[in-house]
Amino acid sequence: MKSAFITGANRGIGFETAKQLAALGYFVYIGSREKTKGLEAVAELKALGFSNADYIELDVTSIASIKAARQTVEGKTPQLDVLINNAGISGGFPQQPLAVPIEKVKTVFETNFFAPIQVIQEFIGLLKKSNEPRIVNVTTELSSITKHQDPSWEFYGYNPSAYGASKSALNAYTVMLAKELKDTNFKVNCVCPGFTKTAFNNYMGVRPVEQGARAIVKYATLNSDGATGKFFNEEGEMPW
Repeated sequence: MKSAFITGANRGIGFETAKQLAALGYFVYIGSREKTKGLEAVAELKALGFSNADYIELDVTSIASIKAARQTVEGKTPQLDVLINNAGISGGFPQQPLAVPIEKVKTVFETNFFAPIQVIQEFIGLLKKSNEPRIVNVTTELSSITKHQDPSWEFYGYNPSAYGASKSALNAYTVMLAKELKDTNFKVNCVCPGFTKTAFNNYMGVRPVEQGARAIVKYATLNSDGATGKFFNEEGEMPW
């Protein structure tokens, strides 16, 4: 049975991604900072008939917690097939470039950019033991620098200089990571689930969570001729 570890998976898109992967036969590890919520997520999956799930305590902003999570997963499985960096924060809006507090920018980057790098570096050994390792970094359309220069874009009025920039940086790291791993069996991509209705945006999104998770699952389960080092949403490749 293949295995997948998803950060921030106790609710929203992360939880739905876990559910869809469990339905495909993956053993899913639910990464959650809060133990109670993580255990509740596993219990919910089991109530739906999915016994192939377990909880892993993880605070992505703590390197000690990341190391402990890796050790826990390592004690449960000889390899990891999929890593999905889903945990993230918006930092709250508005975030106009001239007014956004620098401390807010640092906090958002800590969770959205530095944390995924640390998680990847810690779990890379387990992933390398898989025959078909996959890494998905969950991003956003608001990270597209090209889109931000297009006045006809539906989100042109949004200017999230902390959140958007943190995900743009994550996109860039994804490209560089894919390049380093290009001669291996790894597939490394960043995926935008779209404006999905979850607690992350106070349920203001327009897409159901099931739809948002589908794109993530698609690129987490790519076959050997799948793309790597790309930016995708449900419709296909996105502009950087």
